[in-house]
Amino acid sequence: MKKRWISLFVENNIGVLAKISGLFSGKSYNLESLTVGTTEDPTVSRMTIGLNSDDVTFEQIKKQLNRMVEVIKVMDFTNMSTHMKEILFIKIRNCSKEDKTEIFQIADVFKVSVADYGTDSLLLECVQTETRNDALIKLLTGQFKQLEVVRGGSVAIESINMTDR
Repeated sequence: MKKRWISLFVENNIGVLAKISGLFSGKSYNLESLTVGTTEDPTVSRMTIGLNSDDVTFEQIKKQLNRMVEVIKVMDFTNMSTHMKEILFIKIRNCSKEDKTEIFQIADVFKVSVADYGTDSLLLECVQTETRNDALIKLLTGQFKQLEVVRGGSVAIESINMTDR
């Protein structure tokens, strides 16, 4: 089993997301990440899908996606150099003044912003790689007890100069 990434260009029509996610659930494939957004062409959306799979199953998934009428193009990003980021919000509640100082220092090290601030809570906004966001969550859950985590799926685009970012 290996982490895999697929990027799809699909028709921007009602029901396309449900049809594609239905393909995964119907075959008992688990999606770990799914993001969708309109491209520069309003009739086309781009999906970035992350999943764990073996080689045979992954090839089958790509073939099934390519057969769908609504799918314009399937790109396997698994072994490509890409720029990939994920959005993450972390709300930390019941913070003391010392806790807030510590959180601001962590935010500075991780290069994340404090998006909102209250008398006893902070909201961090992160646009980092999935690995970097995982590290931040692990650090904060080890130090603070009342966290609320909201993650968006990763988005990716192929690198221009072929180096990972």
